Amino acid sequence: MDIGPAAVKTMLRLNTSAADLSRAADILKGGGLVAFPTETVYGLGAGGFNPRALARVFDAKGRPRFDPLIIHIAGIEGLERVARLEALSAPRRGMLMDLIRAFWPGPLTLVLPKRPELPGLATAGLSSVAVRFPSHPVARKLIALSTGAVAAPSANPFGRLSPTRADHVAEGLGNKIDCLIDGGPCSIGIESTVLSLAETGEEPPRLLRPGGTSREALEALIGPLAAGTEKTEGTPESPGMLKSHYAPEIPLVLHRPEEMSVLPRNADEGFLFSSGAARNAWLRGPGSSGGTEGPGGTGGPQKPPADSGILALSESGSVLEAAANLFESLHRLDRLKLRLIRAELLPEEGLGAAVNDRLRRASLRD
Repeated sequence: MDIGPAAVKTMLRLNTSAADLSRAADILKGGGLVAFPTETVYGLGAGGFNPRALARVFDAKGRPRFDPLIIHIAGIEGLERVARLEALSAPRRGMLMDLIRAFWPGPLTLVLPKRPELPGLATAGLSSVAVRFPSHPVARKLIALSTGAVAAPSANPFGRLSPTRADHVAEGLGNKIDCLIDGGPCSIGIESTVLSLAETGEEPPRLLRPGGTSREALEALIGPLAAGTEKTEGTPESPGMLKSHYAPEIPLVLHRPEEMSVLPRNADEGFLFSSGAARNAWLRGPGSSGGTEGPGGTGGPQKPPADSGILALSESGSVLEAAANLFESLHRLDRLKLRLIRAELLPEEGLGAAVNDRLRRASLRD
């Protein structure tokens, strides 16, 4: 029997033990909603072939039904269950196999022609389906134990910050879902790259969303990519293509590094720097009255406390670390109830492009 919305009394919080994963898998098989960790962000899972469970995902998130979902599989053998690979041209099939060998399992979602058995609700009525094979062992085990094909958008209210910890899920969705698996923080911390191979012509594959797999890595393997088009209305081709998305409650303003370095310090504003060096230079400069002495009286600025509203995505300037910390940092600033958040853009390359994409979408408010 399906688990209907009325059955949700209190969200069940589980760990990653074999017994708890088996319990969560049974909830998925029964039509319930299970939030679980992946290497990118926490996903809100429902059986990919269960229309009633899929409808509950949209209701729990407040997600418009024109926004398609990503179907997660537990192994390559599950791909043909949801995608019509025979509909691809020979060159596209060759590209697909190259991409699978190089990047799966991992933070790459591929848009492919869909099988007719897959409910239209999962794909917003499109003839294509977005498919991902996650590398997180908990996600793969849960999918394999349950339905083998799990629709899983990010486990947060629609348009808001993506969750990279179980507590983010609990704060955002709470008892709207049946079960939450606490697998600790997500290692990548930013959503998957979405690449479309569904076109039938000779045009290059299209990069619909930058993410955890860099454009440079993809182009090194399969050649130049075309760009997707952001959507302000109508059905997007994949998740994450709406212009306004991933937003904190507090308005967010973006700055180039040279602008960020000379901003004045205002007590009711939060500041998100790309690196510890950028933050420290601002603390020493016109952004404040010189900063505070570092440990041992060295004269360098001391790292501000977490509740100061002054954060760096990476102390060392690592783009990988910056991506992993992006949503967690925005969640922390959001809790401070500031008037405004000011964020520094990263260099537009590698994962920096994906971080900037999320910041730009977060800065666009209705």
